Amino acid sequence: MTRGDDACRVDKRGCDHIFFIGFLGAGKSTLARNLGRMFRRRYVDTDRLVERRAGMPISEIFDVKGENGFRALETSVLASLEAKRSLLVSCGGGIVETPDNIDLMRGMGYCVYLDGDLDDSLRQIRSLENRPDFRSTEHAAELFRHRRPLYEAAADLTLDIRGRTFKEVSYLCAEMLLERGLL
Repeated sequence: MTRGDDACRVDKRGCDHIFFIGFLGAGKSTLARNLGRMFRRRYVDTDRLVERRAGMPISEIFDVKGENGFRALETSVLASLEAKRSLLVSCGGGIVETPDNIDLMRGMGYCVYLDGDLDDSLRQIRSLENRPDFRSTEHAAELFRHRRPLYEAAADLTLDIRGRTFKEVSYLCAEMLLERGLL
C-alpha cells in the first residue's frame, strides 16, 4: 500500500503494532485504550513506559536529563516494543522529533495520525505546567506548526478527528483498520 491510498488492503509489517501519533490532547491514549477493549488487544502508552523505566515523571526527567535525555529514553522504550506482538501504542506527542523513532515504528507496524486542531488539543490539556515541552500557549502553537508536517510524513494512515467525540473516533479508526486487515 502506498501511504496515501486509503482504499486498499495492506500487508502487515514487523510486529503488527498500531502506533497512534498526533499532538498532545488528540486522544491517542483514549483511542488505544478504547480499541484495546473493543478488540481485546493490549495497549501501551510510551510516556508511561518512559516514566516507569526512569522511575520518575516526565517533568522530572526533563529537569534532570533535559529533553535530549527524555528523547533517548523514549527511543529506547520504543525499541523494546519489538519483542512484543500486536500492541496498540499511544505515542507521546514529540515522538516524531526523532527520525529513528519513525523508522522503528514503521519497522514494527503502522502509524495512524490523529489530525486535529490546536484549539481542540488545548481544550483537552488540563494543565500545561505538567507538560515540560510546553512553556506557554504560544509555544504550544509553535510546536503544533512544527510537528504537523512531521506527523503527516510519518503517517501511514490519517484520521481527521475534528468535531468528533472520542467514541466516534474509536469507531471510525476501528473501521479504517479493519478494512485494511490491521485489526
